[in-house]
Amino acid sequence: MTEYLISFNDEWVREHTAEELREKSKASHALMDEMDAEGVLLFSNGGLDRSTVLCSVESVDGNAVFTDGPYVETKEHLGGFAVVDVADDEAARYWAGRLATVLDWPQEVHRFRGPGRAGHDGSAEK
Repeated sequence: MTEYLISFNDEWVREHTAEELREKSKASHALMDEMDAEGVLLFSNGGLDRSTVLCSVESVDGNAVFTDGPYVETKEHLGGFAVVDVADDEAARYWAGRLATVLDWPQEVHRFRGPGRAGHDGSAEK
């Protein structure tokens, strides 16, 4: 099995009414329940709110330097994601397609690197 990140950029999503968001929330929770029942869902989040960014951190001269909030010039914001463990790219595309259809906004699929993936043997890939 291979792990994949299925995610969307918050900027890809048009503004929604509260009712539209409630309906999409119900539909996406039902799909997450289906993914869980199929044994492919490792983890998902309830959606990220870009206004809740705690800080940004970067290394300056070998020291962590924290700045409140995101960088002003940042254009992309991760809106939400699911991590799945499926047989192959085709299966990852299937679940991403289901999410894109249920939510009616684009999804991106990324494959995690080989050995040492989260939830497996705990070792880091070298």
